[in-house]
Amino acid sequence: MKITKYVLGTIFSCAVLIACGGKEEKKKEGFTYENTKNTSSSKDTNDVNEIVISGNDLMQFDKTEIRVKAGEKIKLTLRHKGKLDINVMGHNFVLLKKGVDLAGFAAKAAVAKDNQYIPKKTKDVIAYTSLIGAGQTTFVEFVAPVAGEYDYLCSFPGHYAMMKGKLIVE
Repeated sequence: MKITKYVLGTIFSCAVLIACGGKEEKKKEGFTYENTKNTSSSKDTNDVNEIVISGNDLMQFDKTEIRVKAGEKIKLTLRHKGKLDINVMGHNFVLLKKGVDLAGFAAKAAVAKDNQYIPKKTKDVIAYTSLIGAGQTTFVEFVAPVAGEYDYLCSFPGHYAMMKGKLIVE
C-alpha cells in the first residue's frame, strides 16, 4: 500500500512538473531572431562568393581563416548566435587593409561608439558590417583585394583580442 502511494505520488509530481514547463520566452516588441540589417546594396548576385561567419556570447568567431580569390565579389554574412543585447555583446566584422596595427585600430574604434565602433574618416578599413546583437544577422558586400593576408576583427570594445582572423586572398 505504501509503495503504491509513493509510485502514484511520484507519477503525479512528474506530471505536474512537465505540465508547468514550456513557458514561452517573451520577446521585445518588434524584435526577431533573424533580423537582417543591410549594410550594402547590390542587385547583381551572380558569381558572388557567399561566406557566413558567426559570433557568440563567448567573444568568438566560428571562423578564424577565410580564403577567397583576388577580385572576387564577396557577400559576407555575420550572424550573432548569442543571447546578449547589442549594448553588452555587440558584434561586427571589420576587414582591415594590409599592415594595419590591430591594437591601434581597436583603440581608435573603442571610442567611436557613435559610429558603431568604426573610427570616422578612417583609411584602414576595406569593408565592415553593422553592429548587431543577439539573434541578428547583417551582411556586407565587397570585392576581394589583391593577393595577400588581411586581418579582420570585431571592433566592439575589448573584443578584438579574441574575435579576429585572417582573410587570405589568393
